[in-house]
Amino acid sequence: MLVLGCGEASKHLVKKGPPNILVMIADDAGWNDVGYHGSEIRTPNIDFMAKNGVILNRFYVHPTCSPTRASFLTGRPASRMGIVAPISGKSEKKLPDTIQTLPQLLVEEGYETALFGKWHLGLKPASGPQAYGFDYSYGFLHGQIDQYTHRYKNGDASWHRNGTLITEDGHATDLIGKETIEWLTSKRDTSKRFYIQLAYSAPHFPLQEETRWKTPYRPIIADSSRVDFAAAMAHMDDNIGKVLKTLDDIGLSKNTLVIFLSDNGAMKNWFPTDQYEGRHGPNPVLGSNTPLRDWKASNFEGGIRVPALLYWKGVLAPRIVDDYLSVIDLMPTLATLSGSENLANTVEGQNIWSAILGQGVSSKKPIYIRGHRQESIIQKPWKLVRTRHKMADPDYELFHLEEDPNEEKNRYTSELDIAKRLLKLLEEEFERDAPLVNVELR
Repeated sequence: MLVLGCGEASKHLVKKGPPNILVMIADDAGWNDVGYHGSEIRTPNIDFMAKNGVILNRFYVHPTCSPTRASFLTGRPASRMGIVAPISGKSEKKLPDTIQTLPQLLVEEGYETALFGKWHLGLKPASGPQAYGFDYSYGFLHGQIDQYTHRYKNGDASWHRNGTLITEDGHATDLIGKETIEWLTSKRDTSKRFYIQLAYSAPHFPLQEETRWKTPYRPIIADSSRVDFAAAMAHMDDNIGKVLKTLDDIGLSKNTLVIFLSDNGAMKNWFPTDQYEGRHGPNPVLGSNTPLRDWKASNFEGGIRVPALLYWKGVLAPRIVDDYLSVIDLMPTLATLSGSENLANTVEGQNIWSAILGQGVSSKKPIYIRGHRQESIIQKPWKLVRTRHKMADPDYELFHLEEDPNEEKNRYTSELDIAKRLLKLLEEEFERDAPLVNVELR
């Protein structure tokens, strides 16, 4: 039985059935890189969805890309599967093929599934999207690419369609959006509902934007590197607008739930030494997580609390949700929306539809996030961060996120009872992770 709570969204489901689903994922967009958070970067299409949709104000992901994507697709912490860092280089690591994924579930419910853009959960075509439930796939297998050659930083081929490596001309942002629109308008099976994962390469480096995207920012941003980053965000936002317009044009906006999120917080800078044959960089200034603490790869708020929202034209009422929610919650939520009752026991996230409707979460489960050398446990209003060192004892920091959202005051020694309780939870989660966790650094 599908239980979704009251409200217009539930009435719509009763009347018209489960929605089409479109998930848009930005790559390395920070808290202060979207207009609706006060950024100097103009993102009118993302802002439109925020104004007319549901803003998830406390939405947590992993501190880097592969783990967030693995958790999103499986509904469990990526560290359970041994993924705590970006899959890079010549790594053979991949998303386990024994774990149930969201697209596999949706296919069972009659959805047609497609991924456009970044995969990053297996670097070879054999471990690409179609091995995990996607009917159609197009984009790149690796974590980063030259936007025009579409090759990985070491020169490896990455651009593909349905697992076959291909060569094309054009900027990745444009090609990814174009293929998405073509699939929506002429390639999909119109008798089926669809699930699209639209995973942009932007605003991840290398930053290779045309002058037209940079010109508006040169008078207002002093650093040329930040101008390039803003241009990448603006380019992506414009592309998002084209996809949203396509949904309107083909009459599917009112039957499509759109989700936007970033895969992790912004990266501070990029100083490559031997990547892309020296053609790109350096970038002393990239994204902005202001006012949150720290950057991508960190378990502090700047690395794991990201812009996230849901938009469903005429169905979801505008609101801001302050419940503490995790990326692992999206998989069971979307599966339930589809009508599925076949969630595997590997799923650890919870259905958060009631929170999205403004009714709060059904349980206050702690959020566990493991990164490169840090792990954290978050249970409103507290957050415990443990930083491990190779040759020294770990550091512990405890923060009251409601009173100190920027993590400036460590209360570990002054709130020992709370610290001990959270540390116990952290250790329990840590012990459940894969025994051999790969901590390769990007």
